[in-house]
Amino acid sequence: LDRSPESPCLLQPSTSSQPVALPAQSCEEPRFNTQVSAATCMRFHVHSIYRRSKRFDRIPSAPMPPRVSLGAFLANARSALTAPAPQRASPLTLVVGNESADLDSLCSAVVYAYLRTHAPPHTLHIPISNLPRDDLKLRPEMTAALAHAQLKPSDLLTLDELPTDLTAKDTRWVLVDHNALTGELATKYGGRVVGCVDHHADEDKVPRDTGDEPRVVEKCGSCSSLVVEYCRPAWEALAKAGGGGDVDAHLAKLSLAAVLIDTTNLKSKDKTTDKDVSAVSFLEQFTAAPYARDAFFDEISAVKEDISSLGFRDVFRKDYKQWEDQSGGRWKGRQVMGVSAIVQNLDYLLDKAGGDDKVLMGEFRKWAEERKLDIGVIMTTAHPDGKFERELLLWAFNEDAVESCKQFYEGYKEELGLEQWREGRLDEVGKGEWRTAWSQKNLSGSRKQVAPMLREAIKGGARL
Repeated sequence: LDRSPESPCLLQPSTSSQPVALPAQSCEEPRFNTQVSAATCMRFHVHSIYRRSKRFDRIPSAPMPPRVSLGAFLANARSALTAPAPQRASPLTLVVGNESADLDSLCSAVVYAYLRTHAPPHTLHIPISNLPRDDLKLRPEMTAALAHAQLKPSDLLTLDELPTDLTAKDTRWVLVDHNALTGELATKYGGRVVGCVDHHADEDKVPRDTGDEPRVVEKCGSCSSLVVEYCRPAWEALAKAGGGGDVDAHLAKLSLAAVLIDTTNLKSKDKTTDKDVSAVSFLEQFTAAPYARDAFFDEISAVKEDISSLGFRDVFRKDYKQWEDQSGGRWKGRQVMGVSAIVQNLDYLLDKAGGDDKVLMGEFRKWAEERKLDIGVIMTTAHPDGKFERELLLWAFNEDAVESCKQFYEGYKEELGLEQWREGRLDEVGKGEWRTAWSQKNLSGSRKQVAPMLREAIKGGARL
């Protein structure tokens, strides 16, 4: 270019975030089938880069338009995340749900990211689904919810889209539906968390001073209800300004799917809070016929509970969380515990295994070995004959884990209402292992409550 003829197109790279002004006539593309020099072709190529980017060296995190569709927003987020490193904005603000990647986590991330992006100071928030892309197929309930927002699973950003060269210093992380990063994300980005909206027990991993981002950790049936409460002023301002088209209804449907599933259509006395009721009331003002709450809930719930097409490995990993804690037992090592939440009961799983206890437990052992677990846990929920029930199965795979599980049982059996399941059909003791299944009469004891109890037992702090 330096040796080519002078041209108004030859401009120095801009170091500002302002668009580069180019003379309109001098940079016209040649007519089709016109012979041009290599230098001229290069000039047109450089000009095309300037037209597509406001900066030559780095794509800025520019303010979003007043309102865009959810699809356009996710496409813009994808472009910002996957841009080549020299052109990537820094730092990127990423919003991620917990590793179970359930409906609440996935919807909370998208809704929070959209509303925060469109509110002052208009920082682009990129929603990340905390799972590999291939695992989205295990969540048909998310596909059903997305359809109500005119989206497809392919529109979502997953862990697979995180650039391998994305360094911690180039990121800011906002957590929804959890308040402590886990797994590989924690290893790489644990020190870059700047805020959270969550309804689990506070693990004190999020800084107390979060600046422009929230630090909300409150009891609630659904994290999506807390997201709606926090973002409501911005949402109301956007709705009042107009120009949103159907986007408010689409955002509302995503949030409603999560809240209604988490609270059993607002009918679970143990889970539903005033914040959930308020959120649903606010969200439903954006809906229109043919929306009907009961029908909408029934649709999403039916899809969520159908696991008939899944193999056992997929059943165990569909809604799975894992923790690693320092043991307070005699061996003082670290213990890894994994909890699979399953939307059918143990009888269903046994039927799926052909009625063979050994087949079912053999499949669960294979899953535990794959995850290198010291303690494997199955928590089931089901509605046989329309009556809600819970079951709990613990499997300790070494003597230290056995000690922790027994301490958990002694400390919490009365609080959780644990009663032997089917006269001990799945129980087994010996060879340094311990496995027991119970019917759980305390129906409010979900994984959100039971996992912290187990972790306290591992650390030696269970009530006795």
